[in-house]
Amino acid sequence: MDAGSITVSKRGLDRLRAGHVWIYRSDLTAPDAVAPGARVCVRDAKGRCHGQAIYSSQSQIALRLLSRECRAIDKAFLSARIADADAYRKRIVQDSEAYRLVSSEGDLLPSLIIDRYAGCFSIQTLSQGMENLKSELVEILREQFSPQAVVERNDAGVRALEGLPQQKGVVDGELPREVVAKMNGMKFAFDLLGGQKTGGFLDQRENQAAARHYAHGRALDVFAYNGGFAITLAPQCESVVAVETSEEALALARRNQELNALANLDWRAANGFDFLKAADQARERFDTIVLDPPPFARAKSNLESALRGYKELNLRALKLLNPSGYLVTCSCSFHVSESDFLSAIADAALDARRSVTVVERRAQARDHPILLTVPETHYLKCLILRVI
Repeated sequence: MDAGSITVSKRGLDRLRAGHVWIYRSDLTAPDAVAPGARVCVRDAKGRCHGQAIYSSQSQIALRLLSRECRAIDKAFLSARIADADAYRKRIVQDSEAYRLVSSEGDLLPSLIIDRYAGCFSIQTLSQGMENLKSELVEILREQFSPQAVVERNDAGVRALEGLPQQKGVVDGELPREVVAKMNGMKFAFDLLGGQKTGGFLDQRENQAAARHYAHGRALDVFAYNGGFAITLAPQCESVVAVETSEEALALARRNQELNALANLDWRAANGFDFLKAADQARERFDTIVLDPPPFARAKSNLESALRGYKELNLRALKLLNPSGYLVTCSCSFHVSESDFLSAIADAALDARRSVTVVERRAQARDHPILLTVPETHYLKCLILRVI
């Protein structure tokens, strides 16, 4: 039920009319008079309601819009949104048991993440408002999916901006010792309490399937983490060298190799940049290379250095590719646009003296929807390139 209302400025209302779902604290015109995390009516200076939102008493994102209608944000509302998200996933997810069920703004449930790993679910409530709704959300998951376990991965740093503690653990059911789920027909073990994000990187699932279509010969996967690309590409390649700095990630990757009975993988514990430099000096060559680094630009102020990093990384990779070889290169930095990313790679190709064509321009998997009027929901860029 509604717990009050908050009046916002014309600038804030214009932002909503333009399709965004955030209102910043600077656009609140009335003093904060509601409880942290309350569900509130968004009103203009004349008292007219422009929708229902959840309120944060600490974040600069003061309001996150849940509905443009004046209606109660209750369990029935949340249940319908989650059911709609599930129906969409049933249309787009193929041959996979690990995927994102609810993707925050992309599913009109801002600050809520729910990932599915076979019969287990991992949830993140990243604002005061969603934290207040957590028990109802767990009930809905129980009613709609009868999960084996629901865990919370509320150890994301962004919760500090909401004044919320970082915490993780099992909130419903019993978590099995090992969670194994299919992605693109391959088996993967996921660590739901200790792995990256909610247990694994699910946004590259469709890009991994696309890369498999072109993969051949001797392949190299740099920044391999648990082997998402390497494992998916291995059946199409003669051999795959996979590079990762984390020993914990490599242990999980080797387990994934075992689960899929693959014999043509060579795991290397090394820094990606250093490995590429050494491989060039050793005159190694590959037919397929995947670059999936961590974000280089976590803030807009890092953009210039990030573009230098992307250029250097792709330059080194292009030097290692055989003619007719494929480069799958990615950026998960929101502040790096696709145009900037393409320009950096074009500069790298010129310096490497390689002629390169763009085979595919891709984004995050479709279970991580891009809301057209919220540019922040488009963060992952993936390019499949061919050296001619």
